[in-house]
Amino acid sequence: MRRIVAALLGVLLGTWAVGTARALARVAPELRTPRLLISYARVPLAVLPALRARMREDTAVAPGVEVTERTVPGGVPVLLYDGGSRPTPSGALLWIHGGGHLVGHPGMDHDLASRFAAEAGVLVVSVDYRLAPEDPFPADLDDCVVALRWLQDHAAELGVDPDRIAVGGASAGGGLAAATVHRAHDEGRPVAFALLEYPMLDDRTALARVPGGRGRFVWDARMNRRAWTAYVGRPAGSAGVPDGAAPARRRDLAGLPPTWIGVGDQDLFHDEDVSYAGRLRAAGVPVELHVEPAMYHGADANVPAAPSMRAFRGRMVTALRTAVG
Repeated sequence: MRRIVAALLGVLLGTWAVGTARALARVAPELRTPRLLISYARVPLAVLPALRARMREDTAVAPGVEVTERTVPGGVPVLLYDGGSRPTPSGALLWIHGGGHLVGHPGMDHDLASRFAAEAGVLVVSVDYRLAPEDPFPADLDDCVVALRWLQDHAAELGVDPDRIAVGGASAGGGLAAATVHRAHDEGRPVAFALLEYPMLDDRTALARVPGGRGRFVWDARMNRRAWTAYVGRPAGSAGVPDGAAPARRRDLAGLPPTWIGVGDQDLFHDEDVSYAGRLRAAGVPVELHVEPAMYHGADANVPAAPSMRAFRGRMVTALRTAVG
C-alpha cells in the first residue's frame, strides 16, 4: 500500500511540475519569482483574519506625496494622497485596492496611489472597505459608493473639479470600481472615467474551462471559485448571484464613462476583461484595452521594478492624466 501511495504521489507531483514548468515558460523572464509557487487556494477561510494581519505590509509612498487619513460619513476610512503641486481645482481618482474581496488594505497600494497623485496631478482617495466572508456583498460596494458620494459632495472643499472624478481599482478592486461606476450612473451621479486594472468582473469564470493554461499563478481558478462563493454567499456561477455583485452580468452598458482596461495574457481574468471591453465598445462607450504579453495576475505588484511593469503602470498614469488630470 505504501508503494502504491508513493507511486501515486510521484505521478501527481510529476504532473504538477510539468504543468507548472510549461506555464512558467509562458511568463516573461523578468516576471518570474519563487513567489509564483505559493498558492492560497487551499487555505481555510477561517484563518483569513490571521492571514490578513500577516499580509498587512505597506508599499513605499512616492517622494513628495502627503498621505492623510479621514473617516467619511457612514464610518468608512479613506486615505488621501496629494502631490502638493496639483492645480486647483484638479481631477480626482477614487482608488479601490484588490484582494479577491477577502484580503487587502489601502497601504498595499501606497506606491501606485501615490504615483497617480504625483504623475497624473490628481487627488487620490483610497477606500478601506469591509471584507468577506464576514461582510459579504454588498458591504464593500456600499463602502465604495459612500466614499464616492463624499468625494463628489466635498469636491470644492478638497480642491477637486466634480466633473473630473474617476473611479479605478485593481483585481477585485477593479470589479468594485466597475460596480461603483454602474451604481453612480444608475443614481444619476456619473463619473468621468473608469480605470480598471485586471478587474475581477465575472463569477462565471470560476466554472469556465481556462484555455491555454492561463491563471496558473497568483490567482487560479480554485481560489477564484472560493472567493466568489464566499463573497456572494452562494455557488459562483449560479443563477442566484445578486444583481450588481458581478459587473460582467450587467446587460445594459450604454452611457457608462470612457474606460481603460489592462490585463495580462496569462491572467485568469483575461477573457472576461476582453469580453467586457468588447461589450462596452458595442454599447458606444469609448474603451482603451491593453493586453500585456506574458503577464500573470498581479505581476506589477509582485515585481514592480521590472521594466515592463513600470511601463504597464505608466500606461495607467497616462490614461488617468489624459482623462481627468
